[in-house]
Formats: sequence, C-alpha cells, structure tokens
Amino acid sequence: MARQTARSSARRGTRAGLAALLVLPLALGACGGGGGSTSSGSSDTLRVLDYYNSDPNKTLWNDAIMACGKTVGMKISRESVPGETLIQKVLQQSSSKTLPDVLMLDNPDVQQIAASGALAPLDDLGVDSSGVAEGVLSASTYEGKLYGLQPVTNTIALFYNKKVLEAAGVTPPTTWDELKTASAKLTQGEQYGFAMSNVNTYEGTWQFLPFMWSNGGDEKNIDTPQTAQALQLVKDLLDSKSLSQSSVNWTQADVADQFTAGKAAMMINGPWNFGTLDKVSGLEYGIVPIPVPQAGGKTVSPFGGEAWTVPQTGDKDKQKKAAELVQCLNSDENEVKISLGTGTVPTKPALADQVTSQNPNLKAFADQVPDLRARTGELGADWPKAATKIYTAVQNALVGGMTPEDALKQAQNG
Repeated sequence: MARQTARSSARRGTRAGLAALLVLPLALGACGGGGGSTSSGSSDTLRVLDYYNSDPNKTLWNDAIMACGKTVGMKISRESVPGETLIQKVLQQSSSKTLPDVLMLDNPDVQQIAASGALAPLDDLGVDSSGVAEGVLSASTYEGKLYGLQPVTNTIALFYNKKVLEAAGVTPPTTWDELKTASAKLTQGEQYGFAMSNVNTYEGTWQFLPFMWSNGGDEKNIDTPQTAQALQLVKDLLDSKSLSQSSVNWTQADVADQFTAGKAAMMINGPWNFGTLDKVSGLEYGIVPIPVPQAGGKTVSPFGGEAWTVPQTGDKDKQKKAAELVQCLNSDENEVKISLGTGTVPTKPALADQVTSQNPNLKAFADQVPDLRARTGELGADWPKAATKIYTAVQNALVGGMTPEDALKQAQNG
C-alpha cells in the first residue's frame, strides 16, 4: 500500500479541508464534558485507529503495533478503515466521545485536528522526537506543541529510463536548463522527453511545489517572480512539446503509466511506483533529485506520510501508555523495517544509510529528508486555499493562455 499512502497523501487535501470545516464538532467532543472524550474499552487495552488496510502496510504496521503493545504492557484493539473515511470516523467518534487511544492521521491533517482540541500534546506526555527532520516535525506542530510523530515519509524525484538516456547520450539533468535541453533531445516520435502531473487538483500542486520552493517561491503569496519563473519552466516544456499537453489531465498514476509504456523518458513521481515499475520487463530506471534552478542548489520538496497521535480521551493513565506506544512505533528499528517494506524513507536522516544500503532506489528520496518542507508548515489550516490557488494558476497558464505572471496574480487575488 505504499502506492496508496504516498499518492493519496497528495490528494488528501480534500480531507484536510473537511477537517478545517468541521473542527467545531471535534472541539465540542474533545473539550466538552469536563476535559475530553471518554475512551471505551478495558483499562489494559489500547484502541488504535488507522487507514492501513491493504498490504504491505496492513501487515507491517499490524506487526509493529502488536509488538509495541507487548513492549508497553497493553493489549491492542486495532481498527483499520479506508483512507477516505478516516476523518468522518474521527468526527463520529468525537461526537460520541469514543475517540481511540492512538490515532493515525495524514500529516497535513494533524495541525487542524490539534487546533480543535482533540489531541494531546506529545511533549507533555514525555515523547522524544529527537533526530526527526525539522520539516517533518513542523507538519505535526501546532502553537509550539508537537501533536504527532511520523516514522516514515515519502516525496517525489526525477525517474529516468536508463536505456533511453544512454542511447541518446543524455545524462540525468540536475538544473532547469539541463532539464529543458535533455527533454528536448529525448522527445522523439510518440515519446516525450518529460512527464509530470499538472492536473487541477492538490496532486498537481504537489508536483509543482519542488520547482516553486526550490526557486524561492512561497505559498503565502504566489504572485512573485520566483514562482512565475517556476511556472514559466513548466510552460516552456509544454510549449516546446517536450511535455505532453495531456499532462494537464494526468494524475501521478497516469504519469507512471506513460513512463512504463515508453511514452516518457523521464517523469516526476514517487517511490510508491516501485512495485509497478519493477514488473515491467526490460525497464531499467534510475532516480535523481528534481532539477534545481542553478547548479549547486538544493531541491526542496513536500512530503507525504502519516503521523501517530494521542487523542484527548480523558483517561490520563491510558494516554501515557498511548504515548509510549507512539514512541515505540517511531523507534529506529521500526522506521528502518517499515521503510524497507513499504518503499518509504525514515524521518530520521541518521537512519538513511541503513535503508539505502539495502534499497539504493530510495537514496534520491532519503537524501531530501533534511530539506523536506511541510505543506502546512506556514499556513496550517489555510494550506488548502493556497494549494487551490497554485493548481488554478498552473492550469490557467498551461491551458487558459495566460502568462505565468497574470495567472499567478489572478489566482492570488481571486
């Protein structure tokens, strides 16, 4: 389920928006009744709720949860629901004061649920977050308090077809100029040199962010020269026919299909595609960081993945045990094991070598972890509005005939 976890992380902004709209019921459930919802179940059992309901995540996380239950001396009652229903389930449980003892949330949702008062600060429960990348921690931090701890993460990078690039005498690009040159040279017949998702959803925003952020663009105000330059790059690739016009309708899954079918020599995508790519006979691919504006620059990418939280159940003793379980799930051993099993990378940069030595394909993703940036890091609950502005501007520039400057200005002020 690595594919679903990472891919839907880019799309799950819809649930983040839902959470923002419905924080009042959460707040009422969490804060009413003199200090919080009441967890059901016996005193020796921790109730755990997540959306890891298909393998490999289902089995790997179940094993980790059960083992950690033994470590902290508690029985486990685990419920796994479809990803699109998790927030609805949380709202229902908050209303009925039956929140679980441990709750997994997609990282963009943590701040909004924390703002409702439904979560307990992990700092106050003695959870140690040392070693975790700052960008990852920021996604689960609200008003200076940490509310979630995320063991593994995923992001995006540049995949390339080794045989195609070698035959064309092209080396994987590292800068924007190199990307344009390589993409043009690799565009032949039905094969485009480059592919990415520019769809008018949060998925399109997710894929544009590395170009925007690496050039100094910022979601607080997208009407800037830095963001316009990033959008101009994408427009140049499309106008030169190095990038298909159909990319404005492609999801990341569609992009992967183009790559595996030999219709794209390079693509922006994530490690959740390993399983699909590795099944294609004769396909040899490499992965490098997404090209940056100038040589020597750093790629700044968004990250996906889930954080483990402790709801405000009103049972202080069980909350302490729940916090111990969260700490255990984020142990070095579990981070490495889950990363290797799901095609993700540890959120602790110090563990990267243990993973990449066993799966070299993860190196381009692991190398980005220290510089990963939270989508909600600056705007918190207002991130979905900014994400909508970004993909709207991209669409207007690529389909609507507007200049990047005009598209960004309209979207920012619209």
